Amino acid sequence: MSGAHFAFTDRWGGVSAVPYEELNLGGAVGDDPGSVTTNRRLAAEALGLDPRRVVWMNQVHGRDVAVVDGPWPAEEDVPAVDAVVTARRGLALAVLTADCTPVLLADPVAGVVGAAHAGRPGMVAGVVPAAVEAMVALGAEPSRITARTGPAVCGRCYEVPAAMRDEVAAVVPEAHAETSWGTPAVDVTAGVHAQLRALGVRDRLASKVCTLESRDHYSYRRDRTTGRLAGYVWLDGGTTRPTAGGG
Repeated sequence: MSGAHFAFTDRWGGVSAVPYEELNLGGAVGDDPGSVTTNRRLAAEALGLDPRRVVWMNQVHGRDVAVVDGPWPAEEDVPAVDAVVTARRGLALAVLTADCTPVLLADPVAGVVGAAHAGRPGMVAGVVPAAVEAMVALGAEPSRITARTGPAVCGRCYEVPAAMRDEVAAVVPEAHAETSWGTPAVDVTAGVHAQLRALGVRDRLASKVCTLESRDHYSYRRDRTTGRLAGYVWLDGGTTRPTAGGG
């Protein structure tokens, strides 16, 4: 799509040491803060972004959305939200994951983008519909929104108790799943895409990467102490600057 950019990282190309090797972008997982800062700079520059113009979240598995027009003044100002939306071109929004589903949204005609962190609780709470609602309030139209979901634990690997699957499926039936070994499971990505479809978002694409199965990606369910991947979304304009590795 002209003007809209979506990117998802893997775990390679950074400076973090074991068990966060290499490109950990999460600042609250126990990694050296200096390494995280360096990794965020490396990732941004590889995408042609100014690392100072990337908006991060303090993710808490809820449904709250922040509408932003610039980066937070300081680390202590980053709010506890699970989605961010902006109408500022050139401002990149980032979402951190390590099994949850990262959701990137863009309506270039309206000049509006959004990023959401959809784990099982957030999906059930409705963080993705809340993000779309916030984008619509800024002039976006669901029929024009492009949605991209990144690497996440798949429905054939995300085992949960039967009662939990039933609770999730009561809210989002499409998330009902079964593991490859025949036990109850939840497919968060399928649930997110069902929610987007119901909202009128037609242009949708899901990553085929399962984080639990891929050693190139971080997985909390597999490793517990581990790093975080990032998804980035932005529109051309503003303060982005091209580099040899531009996205």
